[in-house]
Amino acid sequence: MKQWYEEFFRDYAEKYDKESYTTGTKGEVDFIEKEIGFNKSSKILDIGCGTGRHSLELARRGYLNITGIDLSEGQLKKARSVAQKENLKIEFLKKDARNFDFKGEYDLAIMMCEGAFPLMETDEMNYQILKNAYSSLKPGGKYIFSTLNGLYPLFHSVKDFVNAGSEQGKSVENNFDLMTFRDYSVYETEDDKGNKMVLNGNERYYVPSEITWLLKSIGFSRSDISGCRLGAFSRKDKLTTEDYEMLVIAEK
Repeated sequence: MKQWYEEFFRDYAEKYDKESYTTGTKGEVDFIEKEIGFNKSSKILDIGCGTGRHSLELARRGYLNITGIDLSEGQLKKARSVAQKENLKIEFLKKDARNFDFKGEYDLAIMMCEGAFPLMETDEMNYQILKNAYSSLKPGGKYIFSTLNGLYPLFHSVKDFVNAGSEQGKSVENNFDLMTFRDYSVYETEDDKGNKMVLNGNERYYVPSEITWLLKSIGFSRSDISGCRLGAFSRKDKLTTEDYEMLVIAEK
């Protein structure tokens, strides 16, 4: 049985690129470049790359050693098509973020906009994604990702938040479990072919202390958490209850 995220992203590449949360790509890549000192020789891994928007933008700026991985062949097909049209050198591979093995190959791993973590159905699976990212990095390498901020639903209505943040569909039912910090939702939308989808979503919100502990337990030497502003990532933005995502920068 396929999970909700597999169904959702199977035929959703065109609509995905029209979502409001994809509009900040250039500003987010500005931040990524600063974090690696504009080193064009950096070897970069894009986990849960989707249609490849961050990988593509990095390649446009002259980065030549980029690998994007994703579980959705539909998303990857769109990414490869754009790369080919623009003559950009990027390796897009179909891989499960819970099960890949790049031992110490990369200077930087990125995982933007819940590319994989925290969509998995168990905490153990989410943890494995973080472990794989760590394993893929060279000593001193960086891991930059965004994830759902558990402080947000403690102070806001998750139902209102999900409905307000949805462009192409709507959430018709939500049940946030305070024991597990999981949001169980029923989500209605249409794929690129116009087929209606009713999805039973299951997403894990994390509080900052959990993320810090998880990364430390895996072996990261340090981690910093900031507020996550669309298209304007900055270490200076203190995480608050108004941020529905947090930006995490970890170093191996």
